[in-house]
Amino acid sequence: MNSEIQYIDLYQQAREMIFSHAPEAMNAVRDEAFEHFVSAGFPSRKVERYKYTDIQKLFEPDYGVNLNRLEIPVDPYKAFRCDVPNLSTSLYFVVNDMFYHDDKPKGHLPEGVIIGSLKDFATTEYYNRLAGQANDAITDLNTMLAQDGLYVYVPKGVKVDRAIQVINILKAPKAGGEVSLMVNRRVLIILEANAEIKMLFCDHAADDRNFLATQVIEAYVGENASLDLYCLEETHHKNVRVSNVYIDQQANSRVNHNVITLHNGVTRNKLDLTLSGEGAECQCYGCVIADKQQHVDNNTLIVHKASHCTSHELYKYVLDDKATGAFAGRVLVEHGAQKTTSQMTNQNLTATKEARMYTQPMLEIYADDVKCAHGSTVGQLNDAALFYMRQRGISLDEAKLLLQNAFINEVIDKMQLEPLRDRLHYLVEKRFRGELNKCEGCKLCK
Repeated sequence: MNSEIQYIDLYQQAREMIFSHAPEAMNAVRDEAFEHFVSAGFPSRKVERYKYTDIQKLFEPDYGVNLNRLEIPVDPYKAFRCDVPNLSTSLYFVVNDMFYHDDKPKGHLPEGVIIGSLKDFATTEYYNRLAGQANDAITDLNTMLAQDGLYVYVPKGVKVDRAIQVINILKAPKAGGEVSLMVNRRVLIILEANAEIKMLFCDHAADDRNFLATQVIEAYVGENASLDLYCLEETHHKNVRVSNVYIDQQANSRVNHNVITLHNGVTRNKLDLTLSGEGAECQCYGCVIADKQQHVDNNTLIVHKASHCTSHELYKYVLDDKATGAFAGRVLVEHGAQKTTSQMTNQNLTATKEARMYTQPMLEIYADDVKCAHGSTVGQLNDAALFYMRQRGISLDEAKLLLQNAFINEVIDKMQLEPLRDRLHYLVEKRFRGELNKCEGCKLCK
């Protein structure tokens, strides 16, 4: 339990400070999360869902934590230029874990829609209701230390036509010196019956230093509601990102979840999605491009609790140099979840002999009237295709780039936010050409 001790000591010493800067809804569950964390500690690689990422090692370094809410010296509107511009979105910023308050025009939001700080709007009715049942040490740690984040509420029957874009910026406090920084961010999304919203989260690191970011997203999707959730990471090699997403769907709801990793250090994404109501449907897509010594681990659990539900998963990886990728997906069909349809696919390209990919698709079925399938592949670029292209004057490097692009674009083409889809085709090509080290025009990194 060596990695846990510093966080146990931190919470005990700074408990009053943490409570003083957070709302009652967040404080009400801290002590219980702390007790769970002390009891369980960080998972070892012997734990099935964490077998491909050494969590204890990731949390060993001594990270600074801005519990006293020191000033963050950044005006995102003046300094930041995102790599996904001109999407006609309503733009919001979260600096580390703090919702950035400003009076800039966001575009008209329908009546009753709330997008703001968790400190201002979080309630005990929803906060930590899903995450608190996860028995996950990272989630418990986040619940212990998180003090703010993003709150999204869409009332019954309301459709938000304009996509919501949230820029998550990692930035050190003014008095932080050169210390490494830990950030604990929270997101709560509530969609009542027949509500609709599209959300794009873009993760960026604004300083050339070591960051450790934990993130917990809870999303409640009501009956006949629709949620499109896109998570795009473009950080740097010194960044560690551990993100846990919990989604609960009611009857006839629809969720489209997409995770895209274009540049990172170490990334561990966990998705727990429950189809609680009859006729619910989810589409889960992921694409990963990694090289050098980058590590990306996606772990998913889709639980079919009700009948006539549908789930589709497609994750693709392209790994170069000494990069490591992992995908572990599990579909659980519970008793009574008849007429379930589920398809899980993981396809991967390793461009070098040193790249490593671990894949583990799983089905666990307790109903007898279902259509479920899963599969995975790991391979290299097709030699015949490379030879064919080189015979027509295309260089080897360019031929590899074209084939990799075609491979990963199958995932991008399934994304329903058209402006983002078009932009991602451009960003993926830049990434394969080694040009995507940071966002074009981003002054924060200069």
